[in-house]
Formats: sequence, C-alpha cells, structure tokens
Amino acid sequence: MDPYQILILLCVLVIFSYLFDLFAKRTRLPSVLLLLVLGIAIRAAADTWGVRTFDVQLLLATLGNIGLILIVFEGALELTYEPEKRSITIKALISSFFLLLLTTAAISAILYYVTGADLLRCIANAIPLSVISSAVAIPSAGGLSSRNKEFVVYESSFSDILGIVFFNFIVSNETFGMKAFTGLGGEIISVLVLSAVFSMVLLWLLGKIKHKVKFFLILAILVLVYAVGKQIHLSSLVVVLAFGMFMANAENIPFPWFRQRFLYGEFPRDLEQFHSLSRESAFLIRTLFFVLFGFSVVISQILVLDIAILGGIMLVATYAIRAVFLKVALRVDLAPLVYMTPRGLISILLYFSLPDELLIPQVSTGLLFLVVLGTCLIMALGLIASTQAGPDPENLGDTPSTPAPVAQE
Repeated sequence: MDPYQILILLCVLVIFSYLFDLFAKRTRLPSVLLLLVLGIAIRAAADTWGVRTFDVQLLLATLGNIGLILIVFEGALELTYEPEKRSITIKALISSFFLLLLTTAAISAILYYVTGADLLRCIANAIPLSVISSAVAIPSAGGLSSRNKEFVVYESSFSDILGIVFFNFIVSNETFGMKAFTGLGGEIISVLVLSAVFSMVLLWLLGKIKHKVKFFLILAILVLVYAVGKQIHLSSLVVVLAFGMFMANAENIPFPWFRQRFLYGEFPRDLEQFHSLSRESAFLIRTLFFVLFGFSVVISQILVLDIAILGGIMLVATYAIRAVFLKVALRVDLAPLVYMTPRGLISILLYFSLPDELLIPQVSTGLLFLVVLGTCLIMALGLIASTQAGPDPENLGDTPSTPAPVAQE
C-alpha cells in the first residue's frame, strides 16, 4: 500500500469509530465489538485480494499500553473525592480484589482439568482472562447512574492494576516463599511513594511551563514513567491513576502551602483542556488497537469446537462467580453491574506478555478473542435488557434496595 492509501484507510477507520460510538450510545452495544468485527472484515478482504500483511503483535502491545494509560487517566480525571463516595471506593476495591482471585482460581482449575498443564502455567494463563478491562468498561458505563458509573470506573481501574501486580508476581517468581512476598510488599510501597511524589512534581511542572505546547509533554513524561516502571516490574499504572485523581481533586485540597505552591490561575482551564486531550487521544488509540486485534485473529482458530466449548465454560464460571459475590458479599442489585465485567485491552496485553515457557497451546488468540467477544456481547445485551426493564438503580448496598430514579444526563 502506498502512503496515500494508508492515510485513506486511517481516516476511514476514525470515521467508522466515531459512527460506532454514536451507534453505541443509542443501542448500548459497545463500539469495541464493532471495531473487532471491522478488523476481521479488513483481514478477510486483505486475504481475498492478496494484500501483503504484517505481524501486528509488537504494534498491538505498544498501542495497547498507550491506550491503557490514556483510558485509565481519562477515567481518573472524572473521580472527584467526596466523603459520601468512600463506601463506593471501598466496595469497588473489595470487588476487584476478590473477584480477580476467585475468577483466576476457577479458570485455573478449568485449564488444569482440560489441559493437564502444571498449576503455575494455568494460573499465569488464567489471569489475563480474569481481569476486567477498563478500556471497555469505562466507555460503556456512560449511560449508567452516577453511583454505578463511579463503581465501574473504580472497579475496572483497580482490576487492571491488581491484575498487573498479580501477573508480574506470578511470572517473575519461580518459588513463592517469604522472599517473593517481601518483594511484593516492597513493590507496593515503592509505587505508592512514587505516585505521591510524581503527582506533585507533574502538577508543579504544569504550572511552570509557559510554552504553548505542554500537555503532550506531560503525557510523554507520564508514559515514560509507566514504561520505565514496567521495565523494573513495578505496577506503574498506579502512578497514572493517582496523577489523574490528584489533578481532578487538587482544587479541593485545603492546605494553604499546597495551594500557594501548586495551584495557579489557569489551572481550571488547563485541567479541562487536559481532559479533552486525553479523551480524544484515547479514542484514537482505542480505535487502532481493537481494529488491529480483530485484524490479527485467524478465523480458523475461533471456529474450533473445543475452543468454543472451553470459552463457554469460562464465561459461565466468570458470571456465576460475579453474580454470587455481588449478591452475597456486597449485597448490591445485580443488574446492571453483574454484566459490567468485559475483557479487552488489558487481557490482550497480559496474554502477549506471557513468557514462552508459560504458554499453553489450548489458550490461543482464538480463545482470547472468544472470551473478549463473549464478555462484550453479554455486557451489551445486559445493558439493553436493563434499560428496557426500567431505570438503572443507584443502590450499592448503602441504602435499602429500592431503585432510585436516574438523573438525566
């Protein structure tokens, strides 16, 4: 393809993605599904016409990491702290932690029984299939009530972070004694300290830069810190989430010394522009990533009956565990939160990060695609059914279970 044909293709993809977003808002069908189908269609057309293709795995990993940073950052910019939101945050953290462990345990048991692989390999392969994708969940939560939307943003962001921590812990250790858990504790403390220091430094830098171009510089530094942290096996996505929440809540920090040194007159305008930039950039990266992932799927792999059955069993286990946990442990209304557990960008990134010695042949890109597609489709159908059944309830277990009316957005 010549450069002009590539430009035409990229522009058409962006236009289609925009139309998919409009369609998604009307139907609650996630635009991710449509992007995946578009990628598959492009691959089929390329194979039919004999167009030379390339290995997109490295490009997928790069785009996926950038997209993950931007999407988590965009979601964090919307999380303003209020005392009454504390219970939502705690419930989301509890939900993401225990559901990640329980779902990983269930899928590991399924893989152990089906494949006969050793337990460590089963756990390593199960984690990518157990993490909620904030890249899919956050955009899809736009039509939910404010409390349910906040729960989804927190839960999916925490799930991404905890999933990365858990995945790194499993693949980086051959044994799991005291040394391994001490290292994990040191990593968590290091990331929390880094997050606090880095957030304050970036906010100070944002106020000092007088050049017209500064937002992409801040984003570049954010991506740099994330990438360096990943190189030394730190869960640096925490830094991204912390900086976004720090920016969103900076004006509410009451300390005079902080307000004098870090807040400046144009901060509200810069915050709005930063939010707009992250939103637009995340849209572009998400478009390219999911189209490329659909393009990378080999159709013959997803038409294998054994893979389809294995994927179906995993989906049943995933939703059964989530439904029981939400109802029994958190005591929340199941609809629509029970459906908000899509797999997507983070699952793909973790899968492609598996070392060769931990790969299981039965856990192929075809199985990964089926799980991503299945969870997104179930989420879409669940959201549509919830809309037709009536208003989205606000109840998250803090009040009696009588549904509250939805505020019109």
